[in-house]
Amino acid sequence: MADFIDRAVLHVTGGNGGHGCVSVHREKFKPLGGPDGGNGGHGGDVRVVADGNVHTLLDFHHRPHQKAANGKPGMGSHRNGANGDGLTLRVPPGTVVTTRDGEVLADLAVPGSEYTVAPGGRGGLGNAALATARRKAPGFALLGEPGEEATVVLELKSVADVGLVGFPSAGKSSLISVISAARPKIADYPFTTLVPNLGVVQAGQYVYTVADVPGLIPGAAQGKGLGLEFLRHVERTSVLVHVVDCATLEPGRDPISDIDALVKELDEYGDLAARATIVALTKIDVPDARELAEFVTPELRERGFDVYPISAVTHEGLDALKFALGAAVEAHRAEHPADESPRIVIRPKAIGEDEFVVRPDPESVGGFIVEGGKPVRWIRQTDFTNDEAVGFLADRLARLGVEAELARQGALPGCDVTIAGITFGWEPTAESVAGEMGVVAFGHRGTDPRIEAAEGRERTSAEERRAAKRARRVPYELKESDGYQIGDDDD
Repeated sequence: MADFIDRAVLHVTGGNGGHGCVSVHREKFKPLGGPDGGNGGHGGDVRVVADGNVHTLLDFHHRPHQKAANGKPGMGSHRNGANGDGLTLRVPPGTVVTTRDGEVLADLAVPGSEYTVAPGGRGGLGNAALATARRKAPGFALLGEPGEEATVVLELKSVADVGLVGFPSAGKSSLISVISAARPKIADYPFTTLVPNLGVVQAGQYVYTVADVPGLIPGAAQGKGLGLEFLRHVERTSVLVHVVDCATLEPGRDPISDIDALVKELDEYGDLAARATIVALTKIDVPDARELAEFVTPELRERGFDVYPISAVTHEGLDALKFALGAAVEAHRAEHPADESPRIVIRPKAIGEDEFVVRPDPESVGGFIVEGGKPVRWIRQTDFTNDEAVGFLADRLARLGVEAELARQGALPGCDVTIAGITFGWEPTAESVAGEMGVVAFGHRGTDPRIEAAEGRERTSAEERRAAKRARRVPYELKESDGYQIGDDDD
């Protein structure tokens, strides 16, 4: 089995956020210490980073499931949980990250480029962070959010200067073995090359890389043979070399028809035919092949090709070909200077992404579904075993305007409302909404208009009783028997 993997499907999961802590400070002689629960730590992110020391996607082929570390839960005494360690996946430069549908998420062409595939979940707030002037001692905390899950496809597109393309057994592997230190398998049967081979060539002052891909056949751009699997490796090349076998014994084949077929396949794959092209007529050490090469060279040059008859056995014509390739690569580099700095991908958040949408639930009569970034996140943060936490969720949804929108669309008290897969019976809490429906609104957590009204009546009754008591009081009379002198001041 070949140990070169240039495509891998990756299933990644960010770390879960740690839960917030519910705690009340307890210390001798301090009975009202207040809440001191810490926040949970954030979950780790899963990142893909281009590393020049990595050359294959083999690791992800054998281990396609990757997960970052979870955040730690908060603790008492205002101690926050530790953040989970992020997971860094190192891939070769030239790796493209796509969805299964083919949408490009990131192109990591330069070493150091990175992309966050699966962000970790946020840590939940502890009850100390949830305390307010009206809610001095919350008896609940927020849960940590789960990390995001994603399935992506990693495709390696070799970053080479020169790409060798041609029919099977045209001599591509032999050519790269004699002009570089690469040692691919060479045999006299088609599709000997099963994986791309890379080699570094030095010709005088020129230094460049050459990629040899498996042989192409008619229909390769539609998936025939091995061409479609590996044509991606010549997408980034500066120069293409059509390696043409002049000694083939197959009927119906000649250098002109071979080049026409190669140009057609390259053009159908992705307009690669417009790339700078050099033709290498191979195996001229065979007498018949030399005659055929001399016969077709004028016609190919009339078409605008630079033609070099070569022999990998006798090394004839190799020096001229290497220097010609070096000059073509240098010309391309001068016209397209390479940017060696990592690419920064900025993905601005869409306007209204955190807002919500309310729509009727097709599976529930009179029910509604609420969608949106904030409502979904709040549902994930809520501990539904804690009544106070559920009330806090209701307050947040009311402030966001969910209740007003439900009322506008005709929702009735008790109807089913589903958010992030959680269904509950809706009871309006906002005073403006509840007043229109004729039901009692309880307002924010910790307040109840019925209790406040009763307390107001009790205060009024107490004040009335105190006033009546003052009115019934008799003024104290001074008496001589008490030791006071009664009389005029002039006496």
